[in-house]
Amino acid sequence: MNAITSLSRRIENLIRPGTVAELDLATARCRVRTGNLLTTWLPFFTFNAGEDSTWHPPSLDEQCLILSPSGNPETGFVLIGLYSDRYPAPDNSPTRHRRRYRDGALINYDTATHTLTATLPAGGQIVATAPGGMRLIGDLEVDGLITATQDVIAGEQRISLTTHKTAGIQKGTSISDGPVP
Repeated sequence: MNAITSLSRRIENLIRPGTVAELDLATARCRVRTGNLLTTWLPFFTFNAGEDSTWHPPSLDEQCLILSPSGNPETGFVLIGLYSDRYPAPDNSPTRHRRRYRDGALINYDTATHTLTATLPAGGQIVATAPGGMRLIGDLEVDGLITATQDVIAGEQRISLTTHKTAGIQKGTSISDGPVP
């Protein structure tokens, strides 16, 4: 192969479009089909891969780009996240950030309305764990049942729902004096 042909091939291979053909999730690698070529196992980009890290692997048949700094696709990296006919954009609003999951769950934040929503499929749960406790600042409106597995503490006086005592109780239609701290 002469030098110009070799150089031309390397330039063509610097950036190649393709689709994810195979995944090896244990090693965070994929193989890409680009034209008639099926690449070797290549690393794919993610949002963070340092002290803070994310796990968000590509989908099979997801469009991607192979970035090969040397012009050799076998030493390239896979840039995922290109919309396609098979995987179109999940939204078209300029003010909404949306994440759609394969089971139908949606998480949205709209900067125009300042609204964060999570829509989960039937049987879905929102679970938050914080060893030091959690704090919600602002009003809370619940349209449905609230179940507490331990106790509910109310107000600055820290009145327990399960153990509080009430003063001035009288039979009949009288109203008690209220909880005793």
